[in-house]
Amino acid sequence: MGKLIRLELCNFKSYKGHHALLFGNANWTSIIGPNGSGKSNSMDAISFVLGIKSSHLRSTHLRDLIYRGRILKTSKVTADGNAEEPQQNGISGARTNGDDAGNDDDVGTQSQRQDATTAWVMAVYEDDAGEEQHWKRTITSAGQSEYRINNRNVTAKEYNEVLEAENILIKARNFLVFQGDVEAIASQTPKELTRLVEQISGSLDYKADYDSLEEEKEKALEDLQFKSTQRRGINAEIKTYGDQKTEADDYNKKQDERDAAVIDHVLWKLYHFQQVIEESEQEIQRHQEELKEQRRGIQKYEGSLDDAKKDQTKAHKELQKAERSINSTEKRIDDKMHDLVPVDEKIEVSSKNLEKYNKRTTEVSKERDNQAKTVEQLRKSLNTVAKAQKKWDDDFQKLSQSQGKQLGNGDMQEYNRLKADVDKRAATSKIQVDSLMRQCKTDEETVANLKANVDDSSRQVDRLSGELADIQNRRKAATAKVKEVSPQIENKKKEINSITSERLKVSQKQTELDEKLHGVLQKLLEANDGRQQSRKEMQQKEVIATLKRIFPGVRGRVHELCRPKQKKYDTAVSTVLGRNFDTIVVDNEKAAKDCIQYLRDQRIGRADFIPLDTIQVKGVNSSMKGMHKHMRLAIDTIDYDSSLERAMLSVCGNAMVCDDLQTARHLCFERHIEAKAVTLDGTVIHKAGLMTGGRGKDDRNNRKWDDTEIDNLTKLKDNLMAQIHALPNDRKAITDEEVLRGELVGLEQQNAYAHEESKALEKNEESKKKELKFVQSQLKEMRPKYESQAADLATLKQRIEDSQDEVGKIEDQVFAAFCKKHKFDNIRVYDKQQGSLQQEARDKKLEFDKQKNTLENQISFEENRLQSTSARVSSLQAQHQRDEELIAALNEEKEAMQTELDNIRDELETAKSKVSDLKTSYDKQVERVASQRRELQERSKKIDFIAKEVSKHEADVQRNASQRYAQLRKCKIEGIKLPLTAGSKQLDSLPLDDVLREQQQGGAEDDPDAMDVDVDPDASLLAPKETNDYGISVDFTDLSEELQEDDSRSQDETLQKIIASLNAELSQLNPNMRAIDRLHTAEGRLKQIDTSYREAQRFARETTEAFETVREKRAHLFEKAYQHIHDEIKPVYRALTTSEAVPLGGQAYLDNEAQDDSKPFDGGLRYHAMPPLKRFRDMEALSGGEKTIAALALLFAIHSYAPSPFFVLDEVDAALDVANVAKVARYLRNHARPGMQFIVISLKTGLFQESDALVGVHRDQGANSSRTVTLDLRKYRPN
Repeated sequence: MGKLIRLELCNFKSYKGHHALLFGNANWTSIIGPNGSGKSNSMDAISFVLGIKSSHLRSTHLRDLIYRGRILKTSKVTADGNAEEPQQNGISGARTNGDDAGNDDDVGTQSQRQDATTAWVMAVYEDDAGEEQHWKRTITSAGQSEYRINNRNVTAKEYNEVLEAENILIKARNFLVFQGDVEAIASQTPKELTRLVEQISGSLDYKADYDSLEEEKEKALEDLQFKSTQRRGINAEIKTYGDQKTEADDYNKKQDERDAAVIDHVLWKLYHFQQVIEESEQEIQRHQEELKEQRRGIQKYEGSLDDAKKDQTKAHKELQKAERSINSTEKRIDDKMHDLVPVDEKIEVSSKNLEKYNKRTTEVSKERDNQAKTVEQLRKSLNTVAKAQKKWDDDFQKLSQSQGKQLGNGDMQEYNRLKADVDKRAATSKIQVDSLMRQCKTDEETVANLKANVDDSSRQVDRLSGELADIQNRRKAATAKVKEVSPQIENKKKEINSITSERLKVSQKQTELDEKLHGVLQKLLEANDGRQQSRKEMQQKEVIATLKRIFPGVRGRVHELCRPKQKKYDTAVSTVLGRNFDTIVVDNEKAAKDCIQYLRDQRIGRADFIPLDTIQVKGVNSSMKGMHKHMRLAIDTIDYDSSLERAMLSVCGNAMVCDDLQTARHLCFERHIEAKAVTLDGTVIHKAGLMTGGRGKDDRNNRKWDDTEIDNLTKLKDNLMAQIHALPNDRKAITDEEVLRGELVGLEQQNAYAHEESKALEKNEESKKKELKFVQSQLKEMRPKYESQAADLATLKQRIEDSQDEVGKIEDQVFAAFCKKHKFDNIRVYDKQQGSLQQEARDKKLEFDKQKNTLENQISFEENRLQSTSARVSSLQAQHQRDEELIAALNEEKEAMQTELDNIRDELETAKSKVSDLKTSYDKQVERVASQRRELQERSKKIDFIAKEVSKHEADVQRNASQRYAQLRKCKIEGIKLPLTAGSKQLDSLPLDDVLREQQQGGAEDDPDAMDVDVDPDASLLAPKETNDYGISVDFTDLSEELQEDDSRSQDETLQKIIASLNAELSQLNPNMRAIDRLHTAEGRLKQIDTSYREAQRFARETTEAFETVREKRAHLFEKAYQHIHDEIKPVYRALTTSEAVPLGGQAYLDNEAQDDSKPFDGGLRYHAMPPLKRFRDMEALSGGEKTIAALALLFAIHSYAPSPFFVLDEVDAALDVANVAKVARYLRNHARPGMQFIVISLKTGLFQESDALVGVHRDQGANSSRTVTLDLRKYRPN
């Protein structure tokens, strides 16, 4: 990337006239200055020239940015360098920038000078090729912006495109951080942070299209659904009219078949009722003697069971005591182990530190020895130079005495006189020689410079040619690498796809088998549960029947004593009754106690009872009746005998039955009725506001499962499990796939690196070519200049020689006698000899002094380094000694703790051995109790089984007799003609009120006022009851043998289904003579709707595809930026918070709250930061400095995604202390490099002293303008 090398301003804010801020080649430049000097205006200038709106530059209009020339003497200068007039007569003066237009006497008068009407700022930017680009933005006199690039007018759009080509994004402002923006960024909401990432990533450009396409897609889908509904409706009409055509033909035929099926069904029922009655009466007689025999032997086993229970309780207490001891010992071991962990960690940390100090001490000691050798060598060199200088001085004295010819005083006077005479006679020639010599010296310097430039350009041409050839070779190698790796990547992908496909097939097969197995297991569970529930229901019915026979006053269960008034109330009433559904209602408390005692003695379960005489009942809240037209009290939805009103009020209370949930919510939550509300589908709103809904296990109570179906399900389960076990293990496939994916990732990385390297080399090659072309053009331009200047210099030297020859002739004439006297060839030989010796002496002395000064400075520097290094060695050795002592102490502590831990473990092993023995003893006692209980249960089960069998057969007799009578009564009422045997009474003689008389007789037998008589319970339980056939004998000759032999429920269901099917078919047959006409009309409408349906389907598909395309683009851009920022934020924040005390630094991360992965931009991003040594807190709970550090980390991470060539920060360190300022400075120092230029406005010395250059801004009060100076700090730092 390039860099910003300078910024030029003219009449911008507080800068009057033309100014330049020089950044040069510094990677980090700090802009400093006192408050009010105008340094923040430089930030505004950078922002302005890069296209930022004036509203972000602390101004309302562009004209506010132009320098204003008038300022009052009593004005105050604000922090940004602007002037503000004081209030006069209650009116605030205008704010102006710039110089004072008049003198002190003109304060408060109108300025006579004209203020500037235009202003401009120009940024000089150097790109990668080393070429300068001039970006200029001007405020015209009309208050509009004018943009120029390299002095060429462009539009704002073209201006922005050029900036974006250099990765300077104006919308995202990825190169600017204004004063005060840092804390605002740290406090951004998730939605605002998401919008910032969308701006950086470019996904925000798709938002408008995304929203509009999403709305179009929803409308298209709604229209498609509407057309589909219309189409289905017309198809249904066509089918209905087609079916009506055949109904009339089948109607009469079905009537005859129905009548025959009804007679067959009635005969089948009556035949099997008679068979069951006869078989059950025989079984009842057989079980009487067997029951009496079993009751005599059960008491003996009860005593043995009690003794075994006592021994088991004693063994269990001893076992629990021993296990508590083991738990206590294990807790002690865990505590000791926990105590060992920090000791081990300290030893490990100290050992690592010790190793580090050893290594560092060796390195520093070696460095110290090298420095000592260097100092010694420099001292020797200094002594050598001093000896050489002394020897040369002695030699020079001897040389001067041997070569020099000394003149006497008289000869010197004569020499001076003759010299003055020569000066008079050759004055003109000497003046000309001096002038030509000066011109020659200047021309020689010019020629030397031109020659150096030509040579330098030649060397650059050679160097660039070599670099260009090297780049071209590297580019060819990278391209060849891409071609080599690409086929390998394709092969790896094919292998991965093959393995993945095979593994997915196996996984899919296993998933299908698992689903089937789950369904089979669910059916088995329901079957077992259904059988269990059916048995339990049968047991409960048998218990109720027994209690009714034994104890007077037992009315029955609640659900048997009441019935919903309408079918729709069944679920609601069942839910209201809840746990009282099977509660038994009795007349008095004594009956309830007797029943409970009987259940306890017989061990046949437990039950809840409601005694009518003692139950406490609250009256129904009469104000609730009629409160809502869709609500009624639960007590009003059931029918029951008036004598049971107290029991029904007790179980129903003030519960409400509502038609729907909306009504229930209205009554409970809006009208605040404190009562339980139940909807028709079983949803409950309790008094406390808790809501309960769904379907429970009671829906499966009536299911019955036969053994054949369970066996089939079991076989199917075993088969499915065998297939699952036979499937190949996919671990090896997963391992192979992971290995291949690892190799693929490596190849893709190589390919991406080679591809990126090829692109970079291509770009570098173009840059080198441009640079080579530029240097060659310079060489071509400079070489003729150099040759021309060299020729002119040779001519000038020839003129000087001619002039010197003229002067020499005059000197020869004047000094002829003098030279002859002293035997000189000419006077010039004497002058040259004396001058060259003196010049040689001066040059040699200067050379010796320079060498000595250099060596002395080096000796002083190396001695200081040696002293510092020796101190570092001593410090490291002391730290090494402290760590050795600490490790020794920690090892001693660890050994002591380990010894104590071994002793405790020995105690634990002893205790476990004891527990094992006690557990063995306890298991024996448990087995003994279980054995005794099994024996007793076997006896009790047999008695219960016999009693149940008797009750079952008796119930079968009564049930079948009642059902036989019901069938005969039904035939009489409905006029069904049954075949009867000879001598049988007719159906007309069957009494219709016989059931009522039997119920009245049964009520008399249960009369509570009858005298109690001691009777045998077994006799009362097993006493047979006679049945009445009313003298009617049915003739079953017409009944087929197949129906006589099959008495299964399935046969009954088959016959009923035949009748129901025929009745249903008859009820549904309602011929419609207009069906044909309506059918043709519906078919015509179907054709019309089909056309519109296909068009809606096409439009919906196109709209959905367009929406998905935009969504994928937006999601891809956002996810790419988010992932990069998410990965960068951790190391950036750690680098900003790392210190010697906390080398690991803090932690920060970015969290996406989006619920839908396909729309990551919808949820919002939440930024979390945890400073070092602090627990996690919300961003709002952080201090100002911590927020600033967190915000800077986020800014740097965001900037790294789409880095601009420079980054401008305006007083971001305002809230930071000295330590945090140093951390930020260290970070900027480490990351400032070519391609990453920092421009920082700061008042903190700890920050700007680390920069490469300083741009100082000060206020020139005389000129009433801000001025700048630049200082390069790199020349003052040691290399």
